[in-house]
Amino acid sequence: MLYDLEKIRADFPILNREIRKGYSLAYLDSTATAQKPQQVINAMNEYYQFHNANIHRGVHTLAEEATAMYEDARDKIGRFIQAKYAREIIFTRNTTESINLVAKSWGRKFLKPGDLIILTEMEHHSNLVPWQMLADENSLRLEFVSVNEDGVLALEVYKKLLDLNPKLVAFSHMSNVLGTINPAKEMIIDAHKVGAIVLVDGAQSVPHFAVDVQDLDADFYAFSAHKMVGPTGFGVLYGKEAILDATPPFIGGGDMIKKVELHSFKPNDLPHKFEAGTPAIAEAIGTAAAVDYLQAIGMENIARHEHELVHYAFNKLSSVENLKIFGKNNNRGGVISFEMANVHPHDVAQILDSVGVAVRAGHHCAMPLHEKFGIAATTRASFYLYNTTSEIDRLVEGLEIVNDIFS
Repeated sequence: MLYDLEKIRADFPILNREIRKGYSLAYLDSTATAQKPQQVINAMNEYYQFHNANIHRGVHTLAEEATAMYEDARDKIGRFIQAKYAREIIFTRNTTESINLVAKSWGRKFLKPGDLIILTEMEHHSNLVPWQMLADENSLRLEFVSVNEDGVLALEVYKKLLDLNPKLVAFSHMSNVLGTINPAKEMIIDAHKVGAIVLVDGAQSVPHFAVDVQDLDADFYAFSAHKMVGPTGFGVLYGKEAILDATPPFIGGGDMIKKVELHSFKPNDLPHKFEAGTPAIAEAIGTAAAVDYLQAIGMENIARHEHELVHYAFNKLSSVENLKIFGKNNNRGGVISFEMANVHPHDVAQILDSVGVAVRAGHHCAMPLHEKFGIAATTRASFYLYNTTSEIDRLVEGLEIVNDIFS
């Protein structure tokens, strides 16, 4: 299939914006949040214009239409990641809330003092802090799979940690700093051999390549809509039906109950027992539109395009003086984090912004990983389905300006 990049770019209105006089937008920050195509914007607008109503509780036309659109979105998102049942798809606000749900609901019930959780040194704070909080609360142990100099997990360390019989293993499918794609299926198989439950942070994987949760055999899998050309404020938690059935509700309120008495309640069936209150209805519909958009292009085509971009960028950036890339040009997604000698990443990002190139500077919510490499922050360029090699050339040109200013 021909990858029609020009047609794809035409779907994103913001890419036509002039950021600075004479400089159009070169958006290289999709790892933080992706831009939205007109199709997603239209789907959300249509809901508000013609179908706006609360769901699951009304019998009038608008309520029935809204409910159908919301639950159709659940079906579509479930099929997108190959969930066995739509009821295994829980709607949340983001990946962070999805992981907190597992920590505070499943973790509080099933993890006992002294139990071990295995994490990795490359985790986003959203897959560190909830477990740290739970460990403090329940006297749990945390151990970490180290990251080597090439930016990949030390799997020999992982296997040794598994000998300690962890109750939970949680790791990112793809690093938001290094772009490293971890061998999730292999890691899950090994964890299951010792009886551990596995949670995978898929915030950086689901938007960029095909994910099949049944093939992976993940127990929990979390991701966010806004990184996959969908709206902000909407996330997904996949969980195996039997595990979700055994897990208590996360928060209480309307729609997550079957019956309420003054001193007790009976929780609703899946997935509703985890979705208290009025949900993000328009955002669910927008996420379904994002799924339609990505599938029309083809996840394998998107992955191939990003693979070509990141290799092009890696080679171009390797020729820039005073620049160090973190991680090797191996099995990585469309993310490159780097530092420039004697230049703060915020200065790099501001100079690039002056010529219309948008990148991220900071610790990228991965402070322990940066400490591992002995630095406080990096500059990060990330690529998605709408990016071009000419935008990477503009990035390199901007970095040459940085070198000129600080030489």
